[in-house]
Formats: sequence, structure tokens, C-alpha cells
Amino acid sequence: MVSAPPVLELKKLSKVYSGFKANDEISLCVAAGEIHAVLGENGAGKSTLMKMVYGVVQPTAGQILWRGNPVKVASPMAARRLGIGMVFQHFSLFESLTVAENTQLFLDDGQSLTSVRGALQDLSSRYGLEVQPDRHVHDLSVGERQRVEILRCLLQSPKLLILDEPTSVLTPQEVERLFVMLERLSSEGCAILYISHKLQEIQRLCHRATVLQAGRVTGSCSPSQETQAALVAMMIGAAGGSTPSAGMPSTSSTQELKTKAGEAHRLPGLTPGLTVKDLSVTTSDPFGVSLKNLSFSVEPGEIVGIAGVSGNGQRELLKALSGEVRLDNPDAILINGLPSGCLSVSRRRRHGLCVIPEDRLGTGAVPDFSLSDNALLTGLYTKSLLSRLGLIRHHAVDAFAREIISGFNVKTRSEQSPARSLSGGNLQKFIVGRELLQQPSVLVCEQPTWGVDVNAASQLRQALRGLRLQGCAVLLISEDLDELFELSDRIMVAFQGRLSPAQPTSASTPQSLGLLMSGVWQ
Repeated sequence: MVSAPPVLELKKLSKVYSGFKANDEISLCVAAGEIHAVLGENGAGKSTLMKMVYGVVQPTAGQILWRGNPVKVASPMAARRLGIGMVFQHFSLFESLTVAENTQLFLDDGQSLTSVRGALQDLSSRYGLEVQPDRHVHDLSVGERQRVEILRCLLQSPKLLILDEPTSVLTPQEVERLFVMLERLSSEGCAILYISHKLQEIQRLCHRATVLQAGRVTGSCSPSQETQAALVAMMIGAAGGSTPSAGMPSTSSTQELKTKAGEAHRLPGLTPGLTVKDLSVTTSDPFGVSLKNLSFSVEPGEIVGIAGVSGNGQRELLKALSGEVRLDNPDAILINGLPSGCLSVSRRRRHGLCVIPEDRLGTGAVPDFSLSDNALLTGLYTKSLLSRLGLIRHHAVDAFAREIISGFNVKTRSEQSPARSLSGGNLQKFIVGRELLQQPSVLVCEQPTWGVDVNAASQLRQALRGLRLQGCAVLLISEDLDELFELSDRIMVAFQGRLSPAQPTSASTPQSLGLLMSGVWQ
């Protein structure tokens, strides 16, 4: 009996950009019902490869076979008609439209808006990924947008599903539900290409893995049969990996930065770096979350974490702290003891505040601006990038951008490359580096390691520890419990616009935080 051909087969697929080989003769195949991982460091070529399969970009050379037949995937619409669905790491949603309207445009099958709303609600209930069909996308958190991307893709009933970092902004409970869903799809014959930097996910979920390094296939394996150390070694190679620098230290050179949970380096007798007192913000968004009487402080030399399911007020809190939303009460927020609730973004930054937002392409960076121009956007307040006459010192701006690129191992052709040309992980490293190199006295960061590979995530976390040792007060908002337990000295939980009392990390467990995420302390 002749066996069925693979659902997808790639033969020596290559993509060249102006002499740069993003993918170099990549070959792999995915069988029906197989969950196949694509592993590699940031910039290894994973996303470019998936974009060729999905028709976003066209290959320079090589061949794509769909169920044994050569095909040219001319566009995402052509890919969807074949039965290929993709959930991007950077979301492809129209922010001015509702969830249902975005989904109706995406499906392109003539369904009415009422039908789409019902289908979304049914699928949301079936898989436990809550969405509100009539909510506008611009009001959604990153985690909520991720749910929309996944659900609207599943409405196509794809034969091949491509997932690029699908769990990076999902809660542990949502991840568990997603895995159950993917295993069900696999058992029904759907092939899945899965990109993630979370190796424990790869080991648990994926049947096979193809490893990329610098745009080439360097190996394949059965992830469940390998240790995480072996998988990392396959990705970075014997001579691979990032070169340590002053900006982002290597693991081996910074063991002195490691501290156990709860061992804060608070500097006694100093004014708290960040103080929030009875902070209340009424949102004008009908689907938003109002903040209700929040009070907490972060001491110099301390990292305080905020856990919680996406959409419980984290986004509104970041806007209030950063100055994007100004308050009526100046004393609701104190930065290094200075009443700051009424201050602008620029004045808060001049008083020592830096911010790493969750949305890197939109809030964190301007996609069409060069890296130098993106460095200028926030660095102008602290890095002497303007002359006395207020003119831009372009040499200084370029030097600052190069410092970020070198210090945080950002893979890019030059500081003049547009932000949108970087892989998600490399852009994240650039944004984190831009803020950390300004040596803030107060840092507010949300999802700081979203979408970066395991090696870079470890180094970014070391850099945050180093900032804490220098006396910075750090507020860490994250949906990654492992990250919170690794970095935080105290942890709070956000629930419906309120915060639980802060408790030492050493006295917390994932189970206790899970209970707090349901609001049991109120």
C-alpha cells in the first residue's frame, strides 16, 4: 500500500534579500497529524521560512510541495485556499475594526457579521479562549489579540496550521487549553508547524523538530528524547551563540548577579523609587478595565512583579504610570518622591522613569523608522542627543543605536535598518536595550522577554538583575510565571482592575497565585 505524501514538503527553499541569505536551501516535510517544531535563535530564519510557506514573501529558489504536488503560494489568500493557516508573532489585525469585523475580512467566504460573531463565540467557548466579538482591536491587550489571531485562524478548519510563538502572551491556564486543542487537531489529521523559544513546550508537544542556524538546517530530532541543554546546543552550535557584552552579560560571567527569590537588594533609608497611592482611573473604553484604589511601592534595588490574566487592568496601569494617561491627582504617582500623576511622558522620563511596553511594534517602536530614529524617541531625554539649540546630534544618535545593537546582540544589518525588518525577538532586544542603557532609577516593564530565544531571555533577565543591583526600582508586569518567580522579590496579582497585597516570592507558589488570579483575596 502506497503511503500518503507529506502535507507539506520544502525542497532547498531559499530567500535572499539584497545579497543577504535569510534562508539557505532549507528542506523539511510535515506529515498529516504531525506537530513539527522549528527551532533556532532569534534571526535564524524561522519567521522568513514560515512567511514563504504562507505566501507573504516569495522564495528566491527552491520548491514547495503541497500533498505531493508542486505549488506556488502567491499570497496568504492562496495559502488559505489550499488549507494553510498562520498565526503571526506580530499580529495582522486592523486596530480600528472589531474582532468580528477583522475575522469576517480574514475568512473571505461571504459569511455575514452575525454568523461570524456566533462562530467566534462557539469556538471561544469550545477552546476556552475568551474573546468579545464586538470589541475594537485597538482596545485589546497583546494577550487578547493573540486569542483573536488563534481563533480566527481555526475558523478556517486548516489542514496545516503555522503557529509563531503562540503562547508568548498567554497565561498558563490558556497555554494548557491551547495544548489540548492542538493535540485534538493533530489527532484529527491537521499538520502543525510550531515555533517557540519555550523548550519545555517543544518537548511536551512536538513529535519532531527541525533546527535552523543562520538560515540553514543544522539538524533534526525528536524533542522528547533530548534534554533542554542538548536542544540549546543544537540551536547555537559549538561556536554559535551570542557574544557577551557590557549591555547584556553572559550567564557564565554574571553568576554574581543571581539572587534567590525574595533576596532583594533594597537600599535602606532611601525614598521609594515608585509609589502609587489610591490610584483610580475610570476607562472610557466600554470593554476596558477601570483601576480601583491601587496602592503599592517599589523600593530602590527591588523588583516587584505583577501577575495576572491578560485584560485585568495591566494595560491601563502601564498607561497611567508612563504618562500616556495623565491623572487629576499629582500625588497618586510618585517617582523618586516627586508627585508625578499630572506630569507628561517627557517630564517623567527626565525624572528617571523608563518604560518597556508590551506592544513592541506600535508602542515600543515605529515600524518604518530606522533603529537610530527609534533610539532617539526615548533616548533624547537622557542621552544628550540634542544640541543646546535643540537640533538632533545625528552622530550621537547613531552611536547610541550602535551601542544598543552591540550591547544586546541585536541581529541587523545596521542602525539604519527599519524596525520592521528585524525579527520579533531582535526588535524586543533592541527596545529593552534602549531603555536599560539609559540607566533609569525606575523601570516599568511589561513582557520584557516576549518572543526572544532561551539564550537571549536568560541574558535579558540577567541585565534586569544587574539594573536592580545598581539601585533601580523595577516593576515587572508579566504573564510568564517562571519569569516572575525567577526575578521578583515580591509579587502582586491583577484582577479586574485591583491588585492583591504584595507577598514575598519565597512565600508564593503557582497554585497560590492561580487562586489570587480569580480574585479570592477580595
